[in-house]
Amino acid sequence: MDDGSGNFRIAKRRSTLWFGFVASSTKFCSSFHATHFTPRFQKAVTETKAERHARGFRCWDQFVAMLFCQLGRAQSLREICGGLASCEGRLAHLGAKVPGRSTLAYANAHRPAALFEKVFYQLLDQCQSVAWPRKFRFKNKLMSLDSTLIEVCEDIFKWAKYQQTKGAIKLHFTLDHEGYLPTVMVMTDGNTGDGGIARQWGFSAGTILVFDRGYRDTSWYRKLTETGVFFVTRLLANAVLEVVESHPVPKNRRIVSDETVRFTGKKTRDKYPDHLRRVVVDLGDGKTLARLTNSFHLGASTIAGIYKDRWQIELFFKALKQNLRIKTFVGTSANALKIQIWTALIAILLLKYLKMKARFGWSLSNLVALLRMNLFVYRDLWDWVNNPFIAPPLESLPEQMNFSFS
Repeated sequence: MDDGSGNFRIAKRRSTLWFGFVASSTKFCSSFHATHFTPRFQKAVTETKAERHARGFRCWDQFVAMLFCQLGRAQSLREICGGLASCEGRLAHLGAKVPGRSTLAYANAHRPAALFEKVFYQLLDQCQSVAWPRKFRFKNKLMSLDSTLIEVCEDIFKWAKYQQTKGAIKLHFTLDHEGYLPTVMVMTDGNTGDGGIARQWGFSAGTILVFDRGYRDTSWYRKLTETGVFFVTRLLANAVLEVVESHPVPKNRRIVSDETVRFTGKKTRDKYPDHLRRVVVDLGDGKTLARLTNSFHLGASTIAGIYKDRWQIELFFKALKQNLRIKTFVGTSANALKIQIWTALIAILLLKYLKMKARFGWSLSNLVALLRMNLFVYRDLWDWVNNPFIAPPLESLPEQMNFSFS
């Protein structure tokens, strides 16, 4: 990063937190000069043909504006453009220009959202390289599957059909438990079932999937088992099973029973004739919860812990909706909505990356709140992330030469 002439250090002192944040999202190279943003971003632009027929307004300008929408809590296109215009001098560090409202609206409606999807997966690779290890000892990849519903106004978003008087979109996610990072996202209308989307995804052998009752499909269970993929889910109360064998349970782990079972219903047994495992856990107050899995190599308490850790995907949905802009939108077309959602996911990856790398004990909500207050403050990003409440050192100004007029 340092070119040997000290330019890196000078630019570092002159850069805002906003500049450093966006720089980390796109892996700036060679120097921190505004015109040298990463070729990876430009490669994504070329591959998606996002700047085809563009007239002066680049995808980089659009990306900066939409990321500002997320972090600056801008409520409309007017607030995005006005907020950036009020800091236009400092925005120059990013090599970005302030867009007009109509220009940004047209770009969101017509430029492919696939560009932002590509940037998301580029950043995901970087985040996975520093992700915190999960708390379980087994080596299998652990992933959660779930979806979240976002209601929208049917009169405005006429394409988002859900109910007779409501519109909605559904975001289907897979969450990697190493760092709790979202790895796949598919957006559909609100009426699309979770199981239909999950069947389209492929998982490598040895992966452990954890999901709730919304993914109940015995034929899919069989497909997962045949491909060497394990699953842990919640057993429906009306499931008809017979016990094939009972296993000893560990002491003081709240495990009520650990049994080998199989389906006895005609349809379910035809779809899944193999044996499964049922682990019943004591929740206290006389309540129990049964987990169903095809994994026989893990302990009963580990199976119970895996399903308990599924709650992390619910916490991810909560963090996404509370801290970023995915419940109200600045555009009404499906493409504009996708761009805003992909930008929100890029922003949350960046926040998680900073949280994992920081020496300070951030919570995600505090990090995004304080970052929003200091976006255009001249401060080195990493110094601020590690020590947010310590004042930056004062820069000594160069002494001016004295001229002698005698």
